[in-house]
Parts: sequence; structure tokens; C-alpha cells
Amino acid sequence: MADIAATPGGGGGKMSLTVKVLLGMVAGLILGVIFNMIDSTFINTHIAGGLFAMIGKMFVNALKMLVVPLVFFSLICGVTGIGDIRVLGRVGGKSLVLYIFTTGLAISIAILLALIVGPGKGFDMTGVDTSGVTGKEAPSVWDVFASIVPTNPVAAFANGDMLQVIFYTVVLGIAVLMLGGKSKPFIEACEYMNEVMMKVVTIVMAFAPIGVFCLIAKTFTEQGIELFVPVLAYVFVLVFALFLHLFVTLMIILKVFSGLNPIIFMKKMRPAQIFAFSTASSNATIPVTLRSVTKRVGVDNSVASFCVPFGATINMDGTAIMQGVATVFLANVYGIDLGLGGYITVIAMAVLASIGTAGVPGVGLVMLTMVLSQVGLPIEGIALILGVDRLMDMIRTAVNITGDAVVSTIVGKQEGKLDMAVFNDPDAGVMDDDDLEMDEEAERDLAQYAKPH
Repeated sequence: MADIAATPGGGGGKMSLTVKVLLGMVAGLILGVIFNMIDSTFINTHIAGGLFAMIGKMFVNALKMLVVPLVFFSLICGVTGIGDIRVLGRVGGKSLVLYIFTTGLAISIAILLALIVGPGKGFDMTGVDTSGVTGKEAPSVWDVFASIVPTNPVAAFANGDMLQVIFYTVVLGIAVLMLGGKSKPFIEACEYMNEVMMKVVTIVMAFAPIGVFCLIAKTFTEQGIELFVPVLAYVFVLVFALFLHLFVTLMIILKVFSGLNPIIFMKKMRPAQIFAFSTASSNATIPVTLRSVTKRVGVDNSVASFCVPFGATINMDGTAIMQGVATVFLANVYGIDLGLGGYITVIAMAVLASIGTAGVPGVGLVMLTMVLSQVGLPIEGIALILGVDRLMDMIRTAVNITGDAVVSTIVGKQEGKLDMAVFNDPDAGVMDDDDLEMDEEAERDLAQYAKPH
């Protein structure tokens, strides 16, 4: 994936993909704000709600199209690349513990910060429309873990149920290892398909600036600044907590557990963060995150192929922060004192819910209904934050995927599966238009293959 600097060599001042995406995002933001101020029915219906929505959805769908086959082939290569089932268990165990730790830490910090600031105190609920807000029953811990095993692997792949896909693929990979030499043709085929899928990622990324422009323009056309005024304290505390976790907590964890330079890491992960912000979906960002973690950061595919999709499914630091701030905010609005026991319940529920829900846009509100129901807060209060949730969702998704990358990097470093030369090279994995061109050797091979025999 591209970094912010222009690609070195050959192109001189050639613009990297990330610069194009950033320009698309800024242009979309400016145009969206202008369109929102104009407030034209034609613009809202046919431009933002029509053209921009269509192109943006096509781009997100294209990213989602890559997820299941990319995870499958990459994970098969990762499992067979590790070669030792005990090492695979160690990688899985470390990543699970770290993901639960970061999620629990994230929501604890958010609750503490919200309790200090006290958003929602003295809020007047008069005139707030609470219709249409429905709750969702929290799953038991037993149901969460039982559902990891798919009854029908084909259905799991078709529905994009990532935990089930990961479970089945890991089991399949272990079976392939157990067959030994007989598996060589299958492994080679999967390695080839993994390369093909990474090239498809490159093709889809070429359209990223347009897709990001449309997604951001549509969002800011629909979201007016007046939505933020009633819940300004909530927005302030949430954004501050998200940034605190992103730039301080996660970076301290990275430094302590891996000894790596957080500044270099953040520069390398900027492209994935931009895509996460624009799509508001951890799952849709998996292809970009996986490419950034392997090609830019230098984590070996044998670790990244497991940790990244696993994290996109169960690691929701940003979403947990939102739940913590929202719970304190709504408790203050309704004048309910949850007490220490109530907030401990919120932390436990948030961690459990993050494992049992998918990384798709808006899932945070679904998880929040579970948490509120568990501690006895009226779920109708969610109506207060509905208007600003889309923009908040974009920020917290960027936090989510950064957490995935941090854990993947830590595990890779501890397992000796991190290429420090790649990590320290600012130009490693930089992608521009040249990546879409066929190299000379491939062109000769294709020409030879195309000749009549």
C-alpha cells in the first residue's frame, strides 16, 4: 500500500496512491459540507443519495468481495508456512489475549474519562424522537464460542462469517500439514491464488480515490453540523478518548511488547487507517490492512494472515470506547448511578459482544443495545446519538484496525516473523500506478503462452 511520500525512482514527482486518496477525502469533505449548506433536494436525492451513494457502495462491495477468498488462501498459506501446530496455537493464544486486553483497556479508559468530564448531565430529553430504537438480546458466553464452529462451511463462506471462516480454514490447514508431502500441489496452488488475490487488491485500490471521495462527500452532505450541537459533550469526550487510545495507549503497548518505533509504525499504517475511516467497516478494510501489515510493516504472512482477519472480527477497541462513553452519557442523561458493579458489567459485556458481532458499519449501536439492556439503561436513549454515529463510526473503525495491526506486529516480532529491513524501509510496499503494469517477464510469458502451438 502506498505511503504519503511520492514513489521514489523513475517517477520523480509521481503521486502515490495514498496522496490521491487523501486528496479525494479532503475534496469529498469540502464538497459535502458545501452541499449540506446548499440543502438542495436535487443534490440530496440524485447526487449524494444517488450517484455518490452508488459509486461508494460499489467500492465498498468491491473491497468486501476480496475478503473471504483473500483470508482463505492467505490463511492456508500462513498455517502451512508456520509448519508447527504448536506454534500456530501459540500465535492464536497470544493474539486472543492481546485483543481482549486492548479492548478491556480501551473501554476502561473511556469510562474513566467520561466519568471525569461528565457528558450528559442536565440534558433535556424533551422533543427527542425515540421511536424506532429497538434492542438486541446479548448472547451468552457459551453461545458466542459455540457459534465459532460452522454447521455448514459453505454457508459461512457465503455469509462472510469471519470467525467461522477462520476456524474452518485453520482446521483445513492443519489437515493439510498432517498429510505431509501429498499436500505440496495443494499448497502451491493456494500460494499462487494468494498472489492472484493480492493483485486483485491492487486493481481495486486503483479506484480508491474515487470511491473514498464519494463516500466522504455523501456522508458530509447528509450530516449537518447542527446534529453535533445537542450532543457536543458526548462527541468531544468520545473523539478525545479515541485519539488517546490510538496515539498513546496502543503506541505504548506496541513499544513495550515489541520495542518498535511507533512513529514509523503509524506512517506505515496510514493507508489502512484512511480506508477504515472512509468505509467504516473493519471487515471491508481487511485486504488493505493485510497488505499494509505484510508489505509495509514487514510481518510475515504466516502470522498476519491469522491475526488481521481474527482481529477484524473480535477486536473492536474503538467500538468499546464508544460503548463506554455512551453508557456514561446516557446514565447521566437519565440520572441513573450505575456504580462500580455496573461499569464492570459494561466492560465485560463490551468485550463479550465484540467477539460475537461482525465488523460492519453500524454494528456498534447493535452492541450498545446489548450493553444498555444488561445494566438497565433505557435503550431509547440511543436516539440521542444516532445522528452523529456515522461520523463517530468512521473514526472508531480506524482505531479498530490500528489495534489489529498493533497486535499482529507484536505477535510477529515475538515469534521472529517480522522483517526489520522492511519495517525500517520507508519505501517498502509503496504502491503507485506502476503496480498495475505488467512486468516484462510476465509479458513475455503471456505472449509465449498465447502463441499457437
